[in-house]
Amino acid sequence: MSWLDDADDLEDDFEDFDESSIRTRPNPKANRPRTKRRPAHEDAQVGRVLGVDRGRYSVLLGEGTAEERMITTTRARELRRMPIVTGDQARVVGDTSGDEGTLARIIGIVDRTSLLRRSADDTDQVERVIVANADQMLVVVAAADPEPRARLVDRYLVAALDAGIRPLLVVTKTDIADPTEFLTHFDGLDLRVFTSAQDEMPLEEIGDALVGHSTVFVGHSGVGKSTLVNALVPSALRATGHVNQVTGRGRHTSSSTVSLRYEGADGTGWVIDTPGVRSFGLGHVDPANILAAFTELAAIAEDCPRGCTHLADAPDCALIEAAERGELGETGRARLDSLQRLLQTFADKADQAPGR
Repeated sequence: MSWLDDADDLEDDFEDFDESSIRTRPNPKANRPRTKRRPAHEDAQVGRVLGVDRGRYSVLLGEGTAEERMITTTRARELRRMPIVTGDQARVVGDTSGDEGTLARIIGIVDRTSLLRRSADDTDQVERVIVANADQMLVVVAAADPEPRARLVDRYLVAALDAGIRPLLVVTKTDIADPTEFLTHFDGLDLRVFTSAQDEMPLEEIGDALVGHSTVFVGHSGVGKSTLVNALVPSALRATGHVNQVTGRGRHTSSSTVSLRYEGADGTGWVIDTPGVRSFGLGHVDPANILAAFTELAAIAEDCPRGCTHLADAPDCALIEAAERGELGETGRARLDSLQRLLQTFADKADQAPGR
């Protein structure tokens, strides 16, 4: 016998608590599902990324105007897989006043005009982005102490040509050794060369080449790159080092890539200083871009057989045949030699690949 007087009456009493009509969210966390639509941020401002430090980006807004200011930013979560590097033009929202303690946010990157990259080695297809939107590369090499490495300079030139960046070359420490023999290695290339000694740095000539351009400085450790940067931009205060007398290697002094404004008598430009490196992998480079940089040779190469390597032993190569007929002239032959040397870099890279 139940202690309840009437079970039917009990059911009637609880009808008001029936939850069968309640709509529940399918999300087990009971959170509102995220939408893939993102705000347009039509009020975003565009600025130049000058440096990156532990997840914080220094961005210059209002460049060249009375409202020019430096701000500190972080990146939006959706950009966490995109490399944001020095030279990028970033779209910024949030507190863009630049006041102390403020933090804005990068929500997008303007399409890049160029991208300088390198890989860890020639067999590594994973690229490391160095700088964006540079239109010149200034390769700094020492005539001695440390000894110049023509093959490393070749690799810099290949990376520049692949990125569509104009290369320049500075040879430092010419008061220690004569660079003439070393420079013959680059005969035939459209390469402007500056020579610099300790007491005779061609700052005016180099400065003129920097005006109106964004120039990335690259070089082996210990060649005097930071010294040159400090001379061109006195406020840079980049650390300088020395060469180890035992190993002959320079000590890494610049630890980060940073953009510095060059101010000359005829205008301004941007100097992008990079850390010194002892290797420069080309695993990401397309060899076809190298031939395209030699425009007059590329036109002749259109008559080459399919898959022609254009190397000295290439059969039926239109470039080699034109040189043998004397159609290239002395300058043309020198440029062909330079092209073949750069392309040989890729042939060597293929021979060193795993499984070969």
